Amino acid sequence: MEASFWHQKWERGEIGFHTGEANPLLTAHLAKLNLPQGSRIFLPLCGKTRDIAWLLGNDYQVVGAELSELAINALFEELGVTPDIAKVGNLTHYSAENITIFVGDIFDVTAEHLGSVNAIYDRAALVALPAGTRARYASHLIGITKAAPQLLITYEYDQQLADGPPFSVNADEVNLHYGSTYQVKSIESGEVAGGFKGRLPSTETVWLLHS
Repeated sequence: MEASFWHQKWERGEIGFHTGEANPLLTAHLAKLNLPQGSRIFLPLCGKTRDIAWLLGNDYQVVGAELSELAINALFEELGVTPDIAKVGNLTHYSAENITIFVGDIFDVTAEHLGSVNAIYDRAALVALPAGTRARYASHLIGITKAAPQLLITYEYDQQLADGPPFSVNADEVNLHYGSTYQVKSIESGEVAGGFKGRLPSTETVWLLHS
């Protein structure tokens, strides 16, 4: 999937995937990562998610990666914060107190850029990527975070009847990408209210990945 696809989504305001409140699955399950206060959490393909405001409000540090500069400008505007902005290689680095965002291709984000992180929260990254890119993404994520523990959210539906994003990612695929590095455990699974895009039965699953 080309970067232009996501740029056009943000330019047109086609962001049905964006919700106005923190994800209840995050608020319910983050404690299972057993993170110390002030931990630094990486959100890949973060957009302008309200999860960031919730994390900051609960004394976590946030580092994110996002393709769309429109999304990140909107994020800081909603936070009421004016970021410092600088170029870092092919990326644009936005920073303010307790928050750092790298704007650009996530595959350009290195371990050196990212620095130390205590955990990963992947609500919308793995499922946003087409099948041919997900293995590369998972390997890259493990590499740049030094296999930090992870809270991962996936969806499963009949992709012959509809297509993503978000794409359908089943348990076998989660284990394929992460099972050799992490212990992989499903901690909650349930039907998506209204179905996938409001018309197709879909299951949402929360995974805990830890070494």
